[in-house]
Amino acid sequence: MKPTKMRNRMVYRATFNTKSKQLAGLLSKDLRKKYGKRSARVMVGDSITVIRGEFKGVDGKVSKVSTDSNTVAIDGVKKEKAKGEKFDVQIHASNILITGLNDEDKRRIARLEGRKVAKTAEPAGGEEPAKGAEAQGHADEPGQAELEKDTAGAQEPAAEEKEKEEEEAKTEEEEAPAKDTPEGGGPAKDASKDSKEEKNEGVR
Repeated sequence: MKPTKMRNRMVYRATFNTKSKQLAGLLSKDLRKKYGKRSARVMVGDSITVIRGEFKGVDGKVSKVSTDSNTVAIDGVKKEKAKGEKFDVQIHASNILITGLNDEDKRRIARLEGRKVAKTAEPAGGEEPAKGAEAQGHADEPGQAELEKDTAGAQEPAAEEKEKEEEEAKTEEEEAPAKDTPEGGGPAKDASKDSKEEKNEGVR
C-alpha cells in the first residue's frame, strides 16, 4: 500500500473507530498485572500521569478527550494567554500513563477482564412487564368484542338471503312437474301422441 493511502486511512480520513483506538494510553505496572494488557482507551475520569513533555510528572484526572487530535485535558493543568485568560492544555495520549481507571463503564472493565456483558439487562420489576402485557390484553378485549358483533351482524342477513333462495328453488321444483302434466293426470307428451295415432287410423 502506498504511504499516501496509509496516511489517509490512519490520519486524514480515519474513521471514528480508528481514531478511538489511537486514543490509548499505557497502563501502569499494577494495571498490567491485573488486566494482562499494556494499554487501554483513555476516558474521562481516568487518573493519569504525564511521562513526557513540558508537564512531565504531573498527576490528575482526565476532564476532556479529543478524538480529532488524540489529546486529553487534565484537571488543573492550564496555561495563560497574553490577555490573562486561562485555557486547558491538550496532552497527546502517547505522553501519558494511566494509573487508575474509571469504573463507571462496566462494559469497558468487562472487556479488559476478558468477560462478556449482556446487551440488555433484566427489568427491576420482574413481573411488571407481564402485568403490563395483561393490561394491554384486557384493554384490547372490548375492541375484539365489537369486531365480533359486527361480523355476526354481517353474517345474519347473508344467512337469511340463503334461506330465501333455497325456498324459492324448492317452490320452482314443485311447480315444474305440475306444468308438464295436463289436468287428466297423464303426461302431456303422451296424450298428444295418442291423439295423432287416432287421427291416422281414422284416415286409413
